[in-house]
Amino acid sequence: MAPTKTPAVELDVQGRTVRVSSPDKVYFPARGLTKLDVVEYFLSVGDGILGALIDRPTTLERWPKGVFEGAKMATRADSTGDAFYQKRVPQGAPEYVETARIAFPSGRTADEVCPTELAVVAWAANLGTITFHPWPVSRADVEAPDQMRIDLDPQPGTDFTDAVRVAPVVREVLQEMGMEGWPKTSGGRGLHIFVPIEPQWTFTQARRATIALGREVERRLPEQVTMHWWKEERGRKIFIDYNQMARDRTIASAYSVRANPRATVSAPLRWDEVPDVHPDDFDVTTMPARFAEVGDLFAALSAVDGPAYSIRPLLDLADKDERDHGHQDLPYPPEYPKMPGEPKRVQPSKDRDRAH
Repeated sequence: MAPTKTPAVELDVQGRTVRVSSPDKVYFPARGLTKLDVVEYFLSVGDGILGALIDRPTTLERWPKGVFEGAKMATRADSTGDAFYQKRVPQGAPEYVETARIAFPSGRTADEVCPTELAVVAWAANLGTITFHPWPVSRADVEAPDQMRIDLDPQPGTDFTDAVRVAPVVREVLQEMGMEGWPKTSGGRGLHIFVPIEPQWTFTQARRATIALGREVERRLPEQVTMHWWKEERGRKIFIDYNQMARDRTIASAYSVRANPRATVSAPLRWDEVPDVHPDDFDVTTMPARFAEVGDLFAALSAVDGPAYSIRPLLDLADKDERDHGHQDLPYPPEYPKMPGEPKRVQPSKDRDRAH
C-alpha cells in the first residue's frame, strides 16, 4: 500500500494564497527541516528577503529533492543533477509573478522572475528555491547596475576568518573613495560587501571599478589578497572575485538559504559584528529571532531614498593604475565572448607565449 501523501498547505501571504505542496518533504535531513519550514523561514524574514529582491531580475537556485548527501547541481555539461538554476520564469507561474527581460553575454535574452511582493518568494520556495540570485540592477534599467558587489572568496588554505581580516581594508578603501559598504556572510566560507551605486554606469564600468578597488586592497595586503583569475596563481589568499560584477554573474541575496547540511543563511551584519561572527551562527532556525531583534540591516540598500554612490573615484583610480602601473583589464569567465581590451584568456601554465 502506497504511503499517504501529506495534503498541501495553503498560506495567506499578504492577501495572496500560496499553496505549499508536500509540506513535510525533508529538505535538510541533518537538521530535520522540511519544505514548509523553509517557506515559513522566508516569511519570517519577509521584509528582508523582499528588500533584497524587489524589482530585480532573479535567478532561482532550485533544490526540489532537498539538500541530501551526494546531491549535485546540474551543469551545462551534465543536466542530470538534482538541483538547477532557473533563469527563465517557470511555466504555469501565477499571474502575480512578474518578470524582467535580461540579456546574457551571448546576446540571447530571457524573462526572469522579478519579485514585487512576498508571495513570489513563497511561491518560489514551494518550487524548491532555497537561494535567490538577484541581478545588481532594477528592472527600471536592466543595463545599469545600482549595486557594486564585492566577493571576498577564501582560497584553499584560508577560511572565513581570513576574509574577515580583509574586510576592514576594503571598507577603508571604499570610504577613501567617498563610499560605504554593507557586509554580510555568504552563508558559506566567504564574506560579501554590497555598495549602492548610481545607476548610470555600464556593467563594464562597474566591473572595472571593482577591479580597481581590488587592486588597491591587494597593494595594501599583498600577503593576504589576490586578484589573479587563474586558480593556479592565487595561493593561500583571499580572492576578490571581480567577475561577480560581470553581466549575468550574481551573488546569493541576503537572507537566502545555502545548500549545505546546516541550512545556513546569508546574514547581513553590522560592521562591528564582523570580527566576532561565524557563518554557522546564522541558519534557518536562528535567523528569524535575529531578524525580529535587529530588523533588516540591509534596508538602506532597498530604500527609495537610500544612498547611491558615484564610482567615478574608482574609475579614476583604474585610469591611474593603467597610466602609472600598466595595469590592463583582467580575464572574463570562460563562457563569455572575447571582450574588448581583455588579455589573452589562457591558463598561465598552458600559455606557450608567456614568459616563465
